[in-house]
Amino acid sequence: MASTTAADWKTGQTVRLGEAAYGELRDRLTRGGYRPGDKMTVRSLADALGVSSTPARDAINRLTAEGALVYAGPKTVIVPFLSEDDLREVTLIRLALEGLAAEQAAAHCQDHHIEKLLEIQIDINKSLETKAYSEALWHNKEFHFLVYRLSGMPHLIALIEAQWLRVGPSFYGLYPEFAEARHGVRNHQMAIEALQDRDAKALRAAFENDIRDGYRRLRASLRQDSGG
Repeated sequence: MASTTAADWKTGQTVRLGEAAYGELRDRLTRGGYRPGDKMTVRSLADALGVSSTPARDAINRLTAEGALVYAGPKTVIVPFLSEDDLREVTLIRLALEGLAAEQAAAHCQDHHIEKLLEIQIDINKSLETKAYSEALWHNKEFHFLVYRLSGMPHLIALIEAQWLRVGPSFYGLYPEFAEARHGVRNHQMAIEALQDRDAKALRAAFENDIRDGYRRLRASLRQDSGG
């Protein structure tokens, strides 16, 4: 068996660091950690993630290829803005995919899953009360994907994550109105009640309502920003 050389080890470590940087940046984008128009350089990302320039550059290149970032100059990328048409398309896809995942999740839910969702919702509520919207968005993804993973359909989850990567940076446009009206809180409570009843149709409806409420708010935000 061939021995591992120092060069092989260094290459493997670089690959692992690049994969970790990519995963972390991708997760931050889906959680609304960056907003449309935010600029990003290799150096700024390396500092933010605590890595060297090579894995940071690899992460930027991969996410640019996926359309999650776009070049604004030779050394600078930005988080793209969604058009109203883009938002409508993403929303229609999310309704189909996330509705299916939620519906499939009901049969696999156990009491400890519901307890965890209740804990996450408490964290969301606290974040909304203190106007810590970045924290609310972080917990919001935890809530949604805990349910979606119960579907037991990993390829479906990957498709859903791809849509969140597109729309995640725009989620900050939900606030403060979405927090003040408590749309998400009500929809999440409906989802928890549906899970307690093991009601697949009601669970799907709760998540679809959440997506539609978010769409209406984000559409209004886009129109306001464009002066429409």
